[in-house]
Amino acid sequence: MSPELKHIPCVLVVDDEADILELLELALVRMGLEVVRASGVQQAKQRLDTGKFDLCLTDMRMPDGEGLEVVRHISERGLDVPVAVITAHGNLENAVAVLKAGAFDYLSKPVALDQLRTLVTSALRLPASNTNTRTTEGESTLLGHSPAMTQVRELIGRVARSQAPVHISGESGSGKELAARLIVEKSARREQPFVAVNCGAIPENLMESEFFGYRKGAFTGADKDREGFFQAANQGTLLLDEVADLPVTMQVKLLRAIQEKKVRRVGATQEEPVDVRILSATHHDLAKCVQQGTFRQDLYYRLNVISLQMPSLREMREDVPEIANQILGRLRGNSGVHFSPEALRELAGYDFPGNVRELENIVERAFALCLDGVITPEDLQLMPAQSTQEEGKTGGAGKYPLTDYLDRIEREAILEALHQTHFNRTAAAKILGVTFRALRYRMERLSITDEDKVD
Repeated sequence: MSPELKHIPCVLVVDDEADILELLELALVRMGLEVVRASGVQQAKQRLDTGKFDLCLTDMRMPDGEGLEVVRHISERGLDVPVAVITAHGNLENAVAVLKAGAFDYLSKPVALDQLRTLVTSALRLPASNTNTRTTEGESTLLGHSPAMTQVRELIGRVARSQAPVHISGESGSGKELAARLIVEKSARREQPFVAVNCGAIPENLMESEFFGYRKGAFTGADKDREGFFQAANQGTLLLDEVADLPVTMQVKLLRAIQEKKVRRVGATQEEPVDVRILSATHHDLAKCVQQGTFRQDLYYRLNVISLQMPSLREMREDVPEIANQILGRLRGNSGVHFSPEALRELAGYDFPGNVRELENIVERAFALCLDGVITPEDLQLMPAQSTQEEGKTGGAGKYPLTDYLDRIEREAILEALHQTHFNRTAAAKILGVTFRALRYRMERLSITDEDKVD
């Protein structure tokens, strides 16, 4: 019985210059791949329609058309072939254009063989477009069947098959980091490192060393070589969370690292190559930051190749009961606790300024407060609608993080009621319109004690 033949990946290489074709073919054959040549756009289309390929590598400009036409041909026919485009060195506009059109990645001329090998290896790791890959757990936390959420899931599935930078925007608590993780789970880099960095939490004087690493002796306290975020995420994905908080000086260095795919450690004389896919996220309007001069326009265009807008919970009210029940299911175990129909209706009508994160807090609190295994509207303790509107008039100062802001407002209201009743908890609960048990729980959570009593 003959052994089963191993599939040898086949790459379609498209270029009108014979010497470039030969160079690329030689490099790919040395990687153990089969190569089929095409000398122009039209011949490439014919090859794609009649053959089966695992990757297409095409030049950008040829006498009979552009590499963009090859990218669009593959997309329009639904061919499961990742395509990478070779562009002129430093031509950022071309690079962004091919990525927006659906290209897996791009290479700049002259082609560096190490970058070529890295790109090919990543492309061949891509799962088939109709294959599920380790997404069950992640997708179970991105619930909802509203048009807004359905569109998000579809876009995540498409962008995961590319190396293009993705910018994820949306309100606080809307699931931006979760979306980034789902993109990674469906991508060719799913087995590689995923590094999430909160750009607003790093002191400005440490940013360069944190992102790019440093050499021993580069500064006081640098007693050994250390990798930065880029090196830690090499071969994988780097999420720049709250990217709008980056200082302008760091934006310049970040732009160069992304474009050149190289970084220089603090104290080093040589750059080192890194293979990192960049995802970014922020609750700010990044385009407005560009207009205000706080964010570089060239970096904005480099990060915002593909835009993913996470919907607020207000835009998917029909999904609120499903999400709330899923959160409750994680908490209750076998206890049998459930929502009353009135509680679910009240949740569906609430505005959720903190989005899913706030919903999680509300459900967790209601689970702790409910009696007889039924969560009622009283257990939810939602903020009155008029309070939310009045808060919106005062601007955003002091309201983030949202949970801290809401806790502060709640604490002030409870203390005011307690002081009015000379710390009679039963009377204060009546003023606040909550049960004695609910008030006691909230006082414990907010660390309100007799020491807060004013004589």
